[in-house]
Amino acid sequence: MNIEQIFVNNKNWITNRLKVDEHYFENLSKGQNPDILYIGCSDSRVTAEDLMGVQPGDVFVHRNIANMVPNTDLSAMSVINYAVSHLKVNHVVVCGHYYCGGVKAAMQSADLGILNPWLRNIRDVYRIHRQELDAIADDEARYKRLVELNVQEQCVNVLKTADVQRAYRERKITVHGWVFDIHSGKLIDLKINFGEVLDQIREIYHLD
Repeated sequence: MNIEQIFVNNKNWITNRLKVDEHYFENLSKGQNPDILYIGCSDSRVTAEDLMGVQPGDVFVHRNIANMVPNTDLSAMSVINYAVSHLKVNHVVVCGHYYCGGVKAAMQSADLGILNPWLRNIRDVYRIHRQELDAIADDEARYKRLVELNVQEQCVNVLKTADVQRAYRERKITVHGWVFDIHSGKLIDLKINFGEVLDQIREIYHLD
């Protein structure tokens, strides 16, 4: 990629925006009021705004390798705190994608250096759901199912946070688990039954 071309693209983008709305950047600079926190993967093929068809200011975005929400990650926890407790978003989305390199790496036994502790979180997901995953004979199907289960477990990690639990008591906030299918471009709602999931963990993770 020609880096200089990016600045040409930026000028064209500004021109096109101002053609539609001469006050676009003036209004954009006044602040943000997103209704959605989107936690997705850093994969260069998966851009949050494009796949959802939304505009700047509509979504607060956090991305990392394999859309993880480990409680030890200060970045993810800070993003959740700011989005939920300060921006007052009403929806938190964890969006994975099929053929995720991070999930694939976690399924291998290779030593990947500094990535090891990060990928261990995904391996923990495999361990929790090992019976279901080991029963899937087809490698690709098992891979895709781990992507889905990883989304589910990261949603559970979102629900464990104090910020989201407080928000549940104060207003209507919803957590969503989605998967983006790179082969088709479709965004898939996993329709996870969080009530059922929470019943299994509430006694341990509930905060007064």
